[in-house]
Amino acid sequence: MSDQTDSADYVTQALNRARVIDDVPADTPLIPIAKVGVIGAGTMGGGIAMNFANIGLPVHIIETKQEALDRGLGVIRGNYERSAKRGRFPMEEVDVRMSHITSSLDMADLADCDIVIEAVFENMELKKSIFTKLDGIVKQGAILASNTSGLDVNEIADVTARPEWVIGLHFFSPANVMKLLEIVRGDKTSDSVLATSLDLAQRIGKIAVVVGVCQGFVGNRMLYPRQMQASALLKRGAMPWDVDRVIKAFGFKMGPFEMSDLAGLDIGWVPGTGDPLRDALCKRERRGQKTGRGFYDYDENRTASPSEEVATLIRETLGVTEGGTPPSDEEILETCLFPMVNEGAKILEEGIAQRPSDVDVVWMFGYNWPQGTGGPMRWADTIGLDRVEAKARELGESNDWFAPAPLLQRLAREGKRFADL
Repeated sequence: MSDQTDSADYVTQALNRARVIDDVPADTPLIPIAKVGVIGAGTMGGGIAMNFANIGLPVHIIETKQEALDRGLGVIRGNYERSAKRGRFPMEEVDVRMSHITSSLDMADLADCDIVIEAVFENMELKKSIFTKLDGIVKQGAILASNTSGLDVNEIADVTARPEWVIGLHFFSPANVMKLLEIVRGDKTSDSVLATSLDLAQRIGKIAVVVGVCQGFVGNRMLYPRQMQASALLKRGAMPWDVDRVIKAFGFKMGPFEMSDLAGLDIGWVPGTGDPLRDALCKRERRGQKTGRGFYDYDENRTASPSEEVATLIRETLGVTEGGTPPSDEEILETCLFPMVNEGAKILEEGIAQRPSDVDVVWMFGYNWPQGTGGPMRWADTIGLDRVEAKARELGESNDWFAPAPLLQRLAREGKRFADL
């Protein structure tokens, strides 16, 4: 059997396993879902609403301003019209799907929904204020869900008198396209709420993985050390386009610095907080694709090309001397990806993910990790956990964050794999 066939079999098995929650009985009663509420008509809220309208479920969207609501509904219609023009469904289907979506500016209109999904921006106080209001409005027996990408679902649940009905549903952007859904199980989330969320995910065509509560859950938590190490490589003489080239050669569609440019370098930027390169880039209006310049220069088609200005800024702000030996491609790959595996081991130790294959599913279907490798944990198994552990020891010498997880140490010492867990 070829590696490719073996990987395909592994992916199929991993997807099947992800549907099973070990401590939730298979006959757990499901909550009937006949109407969905969505708070927020922005990119996430609109995309989430489309998932339910696509299968004929009535959706009610709430916004705070009519202008924002009109804009959001216009984007939804535009998305449907583009799909129809591409032949995915007849043009008359656009009006059919739009007919499943109602909207208003009054949160009281969510009272009769069976599930309400909050999709506002990542601000804990804002989310808590919304859930406090929902608790007093939405009927008993309804699921209250947050689309947070990394905030504490337990803290959100605790502002309600029904924390067992609260869950995290982390859709990936764009929510009407991306397959992955991280279902975030709070400490008090009931089995029925969890089982219903899994069933609903399947109905709307999502690949769902149940995860626990921690900063960033599984996907974003593992992304963070990759981004940190990618930035650290610049101090050692690598250029952003070197790092991105290696990551894309491995099989990703986009490298870390291209991803930063797409998101916007000024997202969450606070000047003078310890990242001199980011300060320098943003002050020069190099804020990513939206300004036509970030780590890369962009033409009118948003095609990226290396920037000599950025190369100079890197040397000046990070103190990189010319003429040194930059990291090799192998060093770049291991420095970026091995810390992700180490973080995955911590996630397994803490019970944030049930099994290594769940971590793999998150990364293959939420972050485009190349499926031919079977995901980060299976890939680590194939190359040897002793190599991953050795790199963790090396990186951990300068930052404890990257030191080997006890689980990784134990498996490497015993010559075992994540698959043996």
